[in-house]
Amino acid sequence: MTAPTPPGGTFDLGGDLTVTRFGYGAMQLAGPGVFGPPADREAAIEVLHDVIDLGITHIDTSDYYGPFVTNEIIREALHPYPDSLHIVTKVGARRDATGGWPPALEPDDLRRAVDENLERLGLDAIDVVNLRVGDFDTPAPGSIAEPFTVLAELQQQGLIRHLGISTVTAEQVREAQSIAPVACVQNFYNIAHRVDDELVDSLAAQGIAYVPYFPLGGFSPLQSDSLNAVAARLEATPMAVALAWLLQRSPNILLIPGTSSVVHLRENIAGAALQLPADVVAELDAIAGS
Repeated sequence: MTAPTPPGGTFDLGGDLTVTRFGYGAMQLAGPGVFGPPADREAAIEVLHDVIDLGITHIDTSDYYGPFVTNEIIREALHPYPDSLHIVTKVGARRDATGGWPPALEPDDLRRAVDENLERLGLDAIDVVNLRVGDFDTPAPGSIAEPFTVLAELQQQGLIRHLGISTVTAEQVREAQSIAPVACVQNFYNIAHRVDDELVDSLAAQGIAYVPYFPLGGFSPLQSDSLNAVAARLEATPMAVALAWLLQRSPNILLIPGTSSVVHLRENIAGAALQLPADVVAELDAIAGS
């Protein structure tokens, strides 16, 4: 029996990888602070089985989640992978002994990271590798040509199918595109944080995916109150409204909400199916300026 397609339908990532616009972010499968193993490994495996059962074909991960923990769980739960499943990972950082996230953008760092992702995921080639170059929610100024070129070379060697970039400016997107095609951009974006509005539209016109993270991050108390009021009126959760708004914002937006709970996974999918009428969308759009 074929699982129904999650809300939002599908998107052709990189032009040839058909993924569900509602994906799954695997970060929370690791322990607290995305560090160490989960308290319940079997529960983490159950979530991944449910991801497949629910028809989700896009999993976002990284070898530095844990570190290594998340990818090891994905392989244990899902390998050999269904033909329809596409795994996206990211490189450009590592974990230190205290759980910090120092950058790891030197050529040797990036080559090692790709090799380790391949090994732990049990893959010969990774569908998409994102180069993470900024902080958690803010791009870092400067050229990304050197590290992106390293990934482009690994793509030419057949180890990576498509390239993406994460936590970047529009200028850095253009710089990367001058080196190799960019399949997706993964940045901090939501109802309240709309800095990338023009970038979202520009990428949509080019058929490039935009993958927002922190759907409820960076809200001021007033903005949270406004979102909560809309959610209460719709008899929905703030997360449901936030995810539904993102899906309706632009057809190139792909969602990767994370959870370590089957119940929350199903709640997120149901919430994203919420259809927001035009007047509600207008009200939510105004939150960014409040």
